[in-house]
Amino acid sequence: MISKTEVSLIEVVTTTGKREDAERIAALLVERRLAACAQVSGPIDSYYRWQGKVERDREWRCSIKTTSALYGRVEEAILEVHPYELPQVIALPVLDASSDYARWLEENTGP
Repeated sequence: MISKTEVSLIEVVTTTGKREDAERIAALLVERRLAACAQVSGPIDSYYRWQGKVERDREWRCSIKTTSALYGRVEEAILEVHPYELPQVIALPVLDASSDYARWLEENTGP
């Protein structure tokens, strides 16, 4: 296992209203080597407050595996194509990962 202090792995999460949008984001990030892997799951039911009202929508979740060094570029790429006015783009730290997986992730991101 590798601790986060040795390798800065993160999972970036965003949601979209259409599966096709989540798939487009996932493919774009992997093609640009900004992510080693991106998974689309759903549908999920989201409840949130927007413009003073409680809303409920069916969404698709895109989970993106990358490094903290690439977060800014990942966020920028998501915002380029995301259809929402204010999309969720959050990064979660990966506290531990197998050394083989961490190595694979690093080898498949960046230049």
